Amino acid sequence: LSSACPIMTGAKVPEGTAAIVPIERCEPQEFLAPGDRITVPETSPGQFIRRTGSDLEEGALLAARGDKLTPVRLAALASQGIDEAEVYRPARILICTGGAEIGHGSAAIPDANAPLLTAMAGRAGIDVAGYITTDDDPQALERAFTEAIAQHHPDAIITSGGISAGKFEVVRQVLDGWFGHVDQQPGGPQGIATFHDTPVICLPGNPISTLVSSRLFVAPTLGWAPQPFRVPLAASIDGLPHKDQFRRGRVDSHAHILGGASSHLLAQAADATHLIRIPAGQRLEAGEEVEVYPL
Repeated sequence: LSSACPIMTGAKVPEGTAAIVPIERCEPQEFLAPGDRITVPETSPGQFIRRTGSDLEEGALLAARGDKLTPVRLAALASQGIDEAEVYRPARILICTGGAEIGHGSAAIPDANAPLLTAMAGRAGIDVAGYITTDDDPQALERAFTEAIAQHHPDAIITSGGISAGKFEVVRQVLDGWFGHVDQQPGGPQGIATFHDTPVICLPGNPISTLVSSRLFVAPTLGWAPQPFRVPLAASIDGLPHKDQFRRGRVDSHAHILGGASSHLLAQAADATHLIRIPAGQRLEAGEEVEVYPL
């Protein structure tokens, strides 16, 4: 004969316990008074006992500096009796979009980039403090920057458009910084500057260029972005001669490219879940691994 005692799910196990047996497998199927007899079936030693250290060994690292505090990691910290954790305050940004052509009406273009950047910021754990709109007047933009910084005290400003080689590149006219090209498509024109000691990251204005640049440069710099990984390509593709290309697509067991390559094809990218990187000057055959960036 062996001794048995009732124990509720999740409770600490008495020292010397051989195994735990569900009450519905015992006879009778009820908790008895002390001294009563109960019959249990043949049971493997250690059944349903969660040993100390089976989840986390003593001295193991549970959360490192820079780790994202996901719901599961927060619960894991709480399970170890950790009531407080020091965290970084989310970066606060101003979003600047526009141009004289942006607006409503038959001759205007709706502003897709402000909601795009807002949603991208939210995914990256970045707070949007406010918005700035531009026309083609540098003095008006300079006043708007000054007033928005005084009101919101942002950590950075993210601009979209106005940095290339056109006649009315108003962002480039107002800011003092570096403006040039990187060897990627879409999103070649890029810039970085400061305005009244506030950092400004300047992205190109075509919507897909804004999307790609925000994911590659803004999210990992000011917030958080999932690490890229490699997966087989579903269909063969030729890369561009001198630029890495970031196609939009979805990923299951393979990477599937969706829509065309041009930087205005926003609707064709609506179902995309990843950016698919096609290295410069390479032809990738179906089944070859390619680097993908979760959006």
